[in-house]
Amino acid sequence: MSTKRRNLKDFVFETSETAGESQQPASMLALSSIVLPSKQPRRYFDPAKMDQLIQSVKEYGILENLLIRPIPDQDGQYELVAGERRYRAAQASGLLEVPVTIRDLTDSEAISIALVENLQREDLNPVEETEAVLQLLALRLQCAQAEVVSLLYRMQNDVSRLTDNVISQPEGESIKAVFTELGLMGWESFVSNRLPLLKLPEDILDALRSGKIEYTKSRMIARVKNEQLRKTLLAEAIGSGLSLNQIKERVSSFNNAEPQQEESESAPVKQRITSILSQVQKTKVWSNPKKQKQLDKLLSQIESLLESE
Repeated sequence: MSTKRRNLKDFVFETSETAGESQQPASMLALSSIVLPSKQPRRYFDPAKMDQLIQSVKEYGILENLLIRPIPDQDGQYELVAGERRYRAAQASGLLEVPVTIRDLTDSEAISIALVENLQREDLNPVEETEAVLQLLALRLQCAQAEVVSLLYRMQNDVSRLTDNVISQPEGESIKAVFTELGLMGWESFVSNRLPLLKLPEDILDALRSGKIEYTKSRMIARVKNEQLRKTLLAEAIGSGLSLNQIKERVSSFNNAEPQQEESESAPVKQRITSILSQVQKTKVWSNPKKQKQLDKLLSQIESLLESE
């Protein structure tokens, strides 16, 4: 990455707080003139903390400007870039005007700022943080989030093999630079500890987003194979505040109840794996240059599955 690229956090700070030549002075604007963006980072706002902010706004008003940008071909209308919690609190408080900073921003810049602002929230939960980082990486690399996930796992695999096949590429360097700029965690920790949570069942992800259960407990509950038993355990863990050890005991008892059925269902898959490995050894498919890249992708997919266990 070029050293001329601005730090993501610095860019957000400069955009929302400073008055550069292209930036209009902060002013009061009708709340009705501001709309939420059609594409915005997925966010969960804790109801209790929102109530606290609403009470603060009622008493003191909006103390920090909302960052907005003009909407093309819609004179007098603006799109919110940063400050959604303040925006919603202003609505709930019945404010007619709010202090704003207006800035001309591209779609890419606006999304980047919104994502970084979201990542700087103190109450951000692990699911939102993971999703925001992936969105930011996809934006930086100009690719789909699924491709970002695949590249991250390939980087992890190359590190474990002590090779530089992926991390020496520009995409790998860009990924590492984003994590350095954010200062939240290293990319290796993100791959090992955060990516697996996106494979959790949706009901568990929802509980995580709303802060009803901790990440370690949610991963343990996800190990229950039976969907109904898993949902029952999730509800009990939330309602009764089960400890991690209590959850582990229940998970163990649930999964040990049907070992024979599980073994029977997995038998065909095991047979296919054994057969395929035998064919691979015989044909030495890895020696075919045309098939090496495709084989590497397939192996990365298999390794990703193993990482999710």
